[in-house]
This record gives sequence, C-alpha cells and structure tokens, in this order.
Amino acid sequence: MSVQDDLAAVKSCLEELVRTVGQLERSVTAERGAAPAPAAGRAESLVTIPDAPYDSGLWTDTDDEGLGARDRHAP
Repeated sequence: MSVQDDLAAVKSCLEELVRTVGQLERSVTAERGAAPAPAAGRAESLVTIPDAPYDSGLWTDTDDEGLGARDRHAP
C-alpha cells in the first residue's frame, strides 16, 4: 500500500467520522428537544483582542514569571 493510498484511506475515515459526529449531535439535540446549534455556532464564543497596547498600569507590582520580583535579586 502506498502513501497516497494510506492518505486516501485516512481522509475517507475522517470524513466518515465528521458525518457520524454530525448525526450524533443532531440526534442528541432532537432528544433534548432543543433547536440545533448552527454548524459555525462556535464563533460567538470568540473574543476579539485589540491591537492597541495594554495600559502599563496593569502590570504594576507584578512579578516576571520565572524571574521573580523586579526590585529583588536571587540570593
């Protein structure tokens, strides 16, 4: 069996898995009596992080992870 054959078999199995999980999700949703969630419904849980720099005041009195406090030295 060649690498291409192996990749085709894996792709086929993965597509079947995706179909089966979709059917399972629809089945569970139907049993619960709830409206099915949209396929791309995970987008509402995303949080947008702004590109603006953070306020440096947020980091006042913090330790540098793994380095200790800024005003102290290792013994």
